Amino acid sequence: MKRLNPIASSSLLYTPRRTLSSSPFKCLHTTAPTSATALPITTAGPPPPAPLPAASDYRRRLERRQRQAELLKRGQDLRASQMKPGSAMKKRFWKDVSVKTTPEGHHIIHLDARPVRNPSTKTPLPIPSSKPHLASAIALEWDLLISAQQATRSHLLPLTSIASRAHDISLQDASPSSKIRAEIINNLSRYLDTDTLLCWAPETSEPDSLRELQIRTAQPIITYLTQYVWPGIELKPAIDTLSGGSILPINQPAATHAVIKGWMAGLPAWELAGLERAVLAGKSLCVGARLVVEWSEEFRDVGRGERTFGIEEAAEACSLEVRWQTSQWGEVEDTHDVEKEDLRRQMGSVILVVGGMGRR
Repeated sequence: MKRLNPIASSSLLYTPRRTLSSSPFKCLHTTAPTSATALPITTAGPPPPAPLPAASDYRRRLERRQRQAELLKRGQDLRASQMKPGSAMKKRFWKDVSVKTTPEGHHIIHLDARPVRNPSTKTPLPIPSSKPHLASAIALEWDLLISAQQATRSHLLPLTSIASRAHDISLQDASPSSKIRAEIINNLSRYLDTDTLLCWAPETSEPDSLRELQIRTAQPIITYLTQYVWPGIELKPAIDTLSGGSILPINQPAATHAVIKGWMAGLPAWELAGLERAVLAGKSLCVGARLVVEWSEEFRDVGRGERTFGIEEAAEACSLEVRWQTSQWGEVEDTHDVEKEDLRRQMGSVILVVGGMGRR
């Protein structure tokens, strides 16, 4: 076997050493790692206190909103004057809004000579004779619109939408199979086990805690409902952290559900539509029932006395936790204030829908 010479001694593999200046490559160099130098802590004492909410100037905010609304109205008028002839939906095709009474006694809102129609039935929307204030408010809604396109947005016509809903319920009640009423009852019954009014915060040792405020607000409403509306039923707190510390809602007794479902099944169409709007807006069946019974012409003999539960009381009871939190940390502009006003608008529409002059 032939012996191999070492590679280092092979003259064929030997290449002369090049200088650094003539080499196209550069050598890689590494430096020894150095440890970071921790800077000393120069601050002393406890952390700074939490920021306090700024005092809200209601008049200043109202004036700013009015200026913004005026500028928006000017811009809309300017765009409407510069529209092309083919943009019919962007124009207002009516000039005057009026309320006319039919021979049957119903109020019909007219846009010039055209009656306002129910979107689902395509028939004129009748308002009962005992609700002239509702008819006037619906007419005002349509008079504030600046284009026909806005009429397709239900949030701009809250009274028209809830009146159409009540009309649909009344038509379904007259038919052999009423599906709308059963769907509404089943949907609203689910809110009872997670009712906003019955969800209480954990107990703390602090004075004037959120739990104490919730109990003080809920007790008068619960007492009124169990005494005048649903006598004999039991309304338990939906979330009771004192027993086991669980945050899961506690179901109300089956008898309570049965009584309340029976009560909703017997409500007239306009009261049921108002109850649905109040529950969906405030997430509370108890507050919605309290508001409907207080202002409905059907329950004018229940709990005789001066009316003490209105828009403000219903809105405060539904948004109690939000109000307590914003009092501690402040509110977000154009968020909390908008939600606050929208909730009051929804509760006001409920009062107009269920209220009346008491005539049959």
